[in-house]
Amino acid sequence: MHIREYLDIRGQTARVRANREKALFSHIFNKAREWGFTSAQNPCQGVKGFKETGRDRYVTDEEFERVKQHAHFTVVDAMDVALLTGQRPADVLKIKRADIRDGALWIVQNKTGARLGIEITGELAAVIDRISHRPWKAISAFLIQDENGQPLSQFALRSRFDKARTLAKVDFQFRDIRAKAATDTGDLAHSQKLLAHKNRDMTEHYVRARLGDRVKTLR
Repeated sequence: MHIREYLDIRGQTARVRANREKALFSHIFNKAREWGFTSAQNPCQGVKGFKETGRDRYVTDEEFERVKQHAHFTVVDAMDVALLTGQRPADVLKIKRADIRDGALWIVQNKTGARLGIEITGELAAVIDRISHRPWKAISAFLIQDENGQPLSQFALRSRFDKARTLAKVDFQFRDIRAKAATDTGDLAHSQKLLAHKNRDMTEHYVRARLGDRVKTLR
């Protein structure tokens, strides 16, 4: 009853977060059972969460550039790296300068553990060079750092990005940049490798959910 009551109240403003918090509570309670603190049934069992739908937001080039025009330079750096590498926000922020070697940017994804080396050529090479030549007060081990030479935190990225997004009057989320990268390659095989998806179907669904199928007219 209390879990249901919590979901109903939290769900008025944040349904997805309510589902995640219910899952966290369930995990905590199961651990308590494993460790012998309780023998009671998990109160989350049988309580249905809210229905979720996958995101289908495609970020246009114009929207992307408009946010950059209003963004702090740390957000601009993170946005450019995220777009050119197709990586998740957390994976972008954890990139270290030591990960740049042998002409590639080496990444181990947090979510899947997938390893990949992204060639440092073209625009990515220019962005990394731009970041490297900023007049830092101090040099952090991390590629994306704030004005004080400290690694940019997820909270700071989100706060600064939200501010720029509001000023630019657009509504996409930072994580939507990954989908834009996948869509803009125009090549499913390339997108699959860049995002480190296990199979082509996953990448194809990822792209089509945002642009839809392109079809010919009847005549």
